[in-house]
Amino acid sequence: MSAAYVSKERPFSKNWFKAYSFIFLGSVIVTLGYVYFIIPYKILPGGVYGTSIILHHSLGLPVGMTALVFNIILLSVGLKVLGPRFGVKTLTALILTSVFVDIGSYLSGLEPLVEDDALLSAVFGGVLIGVGVGFMFRSRASTGGSDVLAMIIRKYNHMPIGQLMIIIDSIVVLAGLAVFGDWKIPLYSWILIFIMGKVVDVVLQGPSYEKTLFIISQFHELIKKKLVEDLGRGGTYIDGEGMFGGQKRKVIFTTVTRRELALLQDYIHQVDPDAFMTVIEANEVLGGGFKTLKEKLED
Repeated sequence: MSAAYVSKERPFSKNWFKAYSFIFLGSVIVTLGYVYFIIPYKILPGGVYGTSIILHHSLGLPVGMTALVFNIILLSVGLKVLGPRFGVKTLTALILTSVFVDIGSYLSGLEPLVEDDALLSAVFGGVLIGVGVGFMFRSRASTGGSDVLAMIIRKYNHMPIGQLMIIIDSIVVLAGLAVFGDWKIPLYSWILIFIMGKVVDVVLQGPSYEKTLFIISQFHELIKKKLVEDLGRGGTYIDGEGMFGGQKRKVIFTTVTRRELALLQDYIHQVDPDAFMTVIEANEVLGGGFKTLKEKLED
């Protein structure tokens, strides 16, 4: 990837202030998650911070600075192997988070906010860290860690990045089991990692209110009229053929909101109770009456 793909904003422009505000706010929220919920219970989010938490509890090393050293090493290798994928915003996010985590650890004494409840801490820590990381991603900054290592490894073995990140994070979590000798740690840690991932998706894409539909009905013209004239939605006809009888069919492909789905299902039930409908969760819908790509990038 060339340098042109590294997201840049004109200094002190509206987008510049917005991006760095997201980075600052994300760093603060991530810090709260680590300091008050995750580090005190030795819960491991995988990657660099999971490794740093292990070293903190076993050797007394500061979590933030240890993570920063690992991240700088990874970014340096990444720049050589992958090219300029990581810009100033990524470095800013890594430094701010590391500094804030160590300051927060010192001020709080790493006393957990919720006493004697590691499960609740894993849940709320995962929510906070997921929100914070999501804000950083929205500013087009990377948070370093296992995603950078996964990209480096992928250059040589071509495994999917998602699978590599799962493997890397699992190795860190299992290392925590080996060091601390407590089976509850990996179990809480996998809960944390799952929640973090889901929350990051929600922050980046918003709650999923849209549904993607595939509708097969002999009354497709009536359904089309309902969609276009009453609901103000478009769609696409796909020519299909039945697998058993070979009948030619029109398949309606469209996307609607939850409320519109309820109205449409009620209408279809009236005109064609035997219609076939598949409803799919639409993680993100851009254009055609929904948020445009331009609005997403400026959001």
